[in-house]
Amino acid sequence: MPPVPTPAPGPLDPSSVVGAERPAGHPDLPVRQPAAAELARAATRSAEDALTPPAGDALVPPTGDLLVPPAPTAGRAAPVARVRLGDVVPAPERVAPVAGADFVLTPDTVIRVSPDDAARAVAGQLADLLRPATGYPLPVADGTRAGTGGDIALALVDSADLGPEGYRLDVTSDGVRVEAATGAGLFFGVQTLRQLLPAAVESPTPAAGHWVLPGGSVSDRPRFPYRGAMLDVARHFFGVPDVLRVIDHLARYKLNHLHLHLTDDQGWRIAVDSWPRLAEVGGAGEVGGGPGGHYSRDDYRRIVAYAAERHVTVVPEIDLPGHTHAALTAYGELAPDRVAPPPYTGTEVGFSYVDPTSERTYEFVADVLGELAALTPGPWLHIGGDEAFKVRPEAYAAFVERAQRIVAATGRTVVGWHQIAPAAHSEGRVLQWWGTGGEDPVTADAVRRGARLVLSPANHAYLDMKYAPDTPIGHDWAGLIDVRRAYDWDPGTHVAGVPADAVLGVEAPLWTESVASRAEVEFMLFPRLPAIAELGWSPRATHDWAGFRDRLAGHGPRWAAAGVAFHRSPEIPWPTEPPAPAAPQAAIPTEPEPGAPARPHPAIPTRPEPPAPAAVPRQPGPEEASAPAPPA
Repeated sequence: MPPVPTPAPGPLDPSSVVGAERPAGHPDLPVRQPAAAELARAATRSAEDALTPPAGDALVPPTGDLLVPPAPTAGRAAPVARVRLGDVVPAPERVAPVAGADFVLTPDTVIRVSPDDAARAVAGQLADLLRPATGYPLPVADGTRAGTGGDIALALVDSADLGPEGYRLDVTSDGVRVEAATGAGLFFGVQTLRQLLPAAVESPTPAAGHWVLPGGSVSDRPRFPYRGAMLDVARHFFGVPDVLRVIDHLARYKLNHLHLHLTDDQGWRIAVDSWPRLAEVGGAGEVGGGPGGHYSRDDYRRIVAYAAERHVTVVPEIDLPGHTHAALTAYGELAPDRVAPPPYTGTEVGFSYVDPTSERTYEFVADVLGELAALTPGPWLHIGGDEAFKVRPEAYAAFVERAQRIVAATGRTVVGWHQIAPAAHSEGRVLQWWGTGGEDPVTADAVRRGARLVLSPANHAYLDMKYAPDTPIGHDWAGLIDVRRAYDWDPGTHVAGVPADAVLGVEAPLWTESVASRAEVEFMLFPRLPAIAELGWSPRATHDWAGFRDRLAGHGPRWAAAGVAFHRSPEIPWPTEPPAPAAPQAAIPTEPEPGAPARPHPAIPTRPEPPAPAAVPRQPGPEEASAPAPPA
C-alpha cells in the first residue's frame, strides 16, 4: 500500500539560525555561512511552531489529488515583488523588455485560445494555475483575434523557427499573447508567463496581490530535446500522488522526461501480469525494512497520462542483468543457482544478477519489457545495465545485445547506463552517462558507432549527493554538490571526444537509499533541479552563475507560497522576507539538538542491516577503473 506522503516542510531559512551575522549592505548573505545541519534544525524549529496552531484553531489536513497542503488564510496580503522580464528560470533565448507596457490581470480577464484540443488543454491548465491565488474566474473561450483588450491569448501558429517546443510571449498593457507551433510550446510559454507574475500566484488559496506581468517580448526554445530527472522508487517506494507532484516540479522548469527507476534489489514496483509474484513478493519491501509497495497497471497508466498532459514523457527502467535481487526473491528460477534468496533491505550493490545463460531469463525479459512497452506511449525503454559485477564480460555483452534486440522488437528505443557501451550498437540507442570525469574513451567509441548520450555526471547532477558535509540526508561518494557545482558545467563539451550534436540532453537522478518522504525528495531537488533545467534548456551563451543565482533567489518565495520544501542554500541571495509557507511544515530529519533525545531517520534502519550475499562495495567510475560502476 502506498505510504502517506509527509506534509512538505518549508524553506530552510538561514536568517533563523543563531549567530549568522550579516554584513551591512548585504542582509541576505551571511558572513559565516550556516551549516546544512543548522539550516535543517532551523526548519525543524519552524516546523514545530507551524504544527502548533493558536488556541481554538485546528490544522486542516491536505486535500486534493496531489495532497497539496493548505495555503495562508484567504485574503492575507502577500508581499509584491517587482518581477523583471528576464527573471525566468531557465533563462530564455531572447528577452526584450518594454518600459511602460506592463499588463494587469483583472477579474474580467478572459483566456482566449486557438480552437484546437491541444491549445484548449493548455488554456485550461493556465486557468487552473491562476484561479486559486487570484480568485478570478478566468473563463476560457475560443478565438485569438487581435485587438481583444485585457485578455490572454494562446495561439497555435505555423512557425518553423520555434521548433516543437519553442514559444513567443508578448506582453503589452492591452493584453498577453503566447504563440507556439505545438501544444508543448504553448505549455512551456505558460510556465514562463507563470513565473512573471508575483510569487503569491503559487498559493493554492486566495492571496491578496496586484497581478502584474512586466511588458516586453520573449522568444525561446530549448537547447537539447531531452531534459529530465529520475526518481528512484525502488529503494524507497513513493505512491502515485508523490510521483504526480514530482511531475509538476519538472513541468514548472520545462523538463520533459521523468525516468522512473522501477526495479532494484530492494523492491520491484510495477505489476506484470505474466509474472505476478514480481510485484506481490518482490514489491513487499524497501531499504530499512519498510512495507514497500508497487504500482498497479492502472496506477502506472495514471502516472503516464498525468505526465503526458504536462508534456512530460515517462522513461521506465527495468534494471538488468544486475540489481535484480527482488526479482530473484519472487522467482528463484531466474537465479544462477535456481534458489530464491530472502528479501534484501540494505544498500550494497553488485551482488545480484539473473542467469545470462538461461533461456528462461530471456522469456522473463521479453515478457516484462513487452508488457511495459504496451503501457508506455513514449519511445524509450531503459534496461539499466550497471553494476553487474559478477557477470563475466563476454556473458554481459551477450546479454545486453539480446536485451537490446528485445527492446527493438517492442518498437521502442533502448536506453541504458553507459556501462552498456562496449556492446554492439543497436539502432538509435541512448547511453546515460554518469561518470565523474571528462575522459571516457569507451563511451566516446560507442558514440562514434552511433550512440547518443544523456548526461548525468554524478559529481554535478546526482541530486542524492549532499549539499555540504553535514547535510542530514544523502551521500557524498561522488562529492558534495552545492547549487554552483550543479550549475557550473556544459553538457555540450563535458565528455571528451563526444560532439555536442551527439548529446541528446541532461538528466538529474535522485536515488533514494536515504530519501524516504516527499518532503525529503523536494529538499534534495530544490534548489538544484532548476540549475540542471537551465543547462538543458537555455543557450550556452546565457549560462552565467552570478545571473542565475540572482534569478533563482526569486523562486524561494514561490516555493514557500506553494508549500514546496527546499534547502535555503547560503549561496543564493534569497529575499529576506519570503511569503509565509502555504502549509503546516514537517521537519527534515537532522542530528538531534544537544540534550535532545535521538530520533531515528525514517530512511535509516534502526536494527543491523542484513548482509547482502557477497555484497560489492561501491566502485570508482569508468574513468577510474575498468569494472562497471554505480549510478546508484
